Amino acid sequence: MPSVMGLLEERERAARQRVEALQGRAAGSKALWERFVIASETVGEVLAEPRGDEDVAPPFVVAGQRRVQVRQTVPGSVKPHWEEGLGPAVLAPDYQRIMEVLASGNGMRGERMDCRQLAAAVGLEPVPAKVEGVRSKAKRLAARGWLAEERPGLFSVPVGRGIGS
Repeated sequence: MPSVMGLLEERERAARQRVEALQGRAAGSKALWERFVIASETVGEVLAEPRGDEDVAPPFVVAGQRRVQVRQTVPGSVKPHWEEGLGPAVLAPDYQRIMEVLASGNGMRGERMDCRQLAAAVGLEPVPAKVEGVRSKAKRLAARGWLAEERPGLFSVPVGRGIGS
């Protein structure tokens, strides 16, 4: 029969080996994560730079009784609150696609689309990560008055806020 001290030392050695293995994997995972953070920041910087070969949008649009300055729309830019006369052209391209899909088809006149349908309609695979990205964009648009969300996760374009507005 083995001694109690021998059993404890054996278990301690096994636990230490597991901890060392996990620490090695954690260090590798952290390095990979840091590479993704750097890549994401770099891509954001590249996309934010003006290319010069694109059509330049007019510097102002009329919204209600005032002029609103149009900034270059890039991913990550601030989404303006909807105002009378303000069209989706002031939104970043991904947000414009969501508005276009909802305004041109199922989302008009009170008909709603859920985020899975919306993700598929804008050309994304309806996998959870893509659906959540679309959901967050649609929620931002709803919070700023561009979309209506009568029930959680179901979005539509209020009358008068389509692509032609």
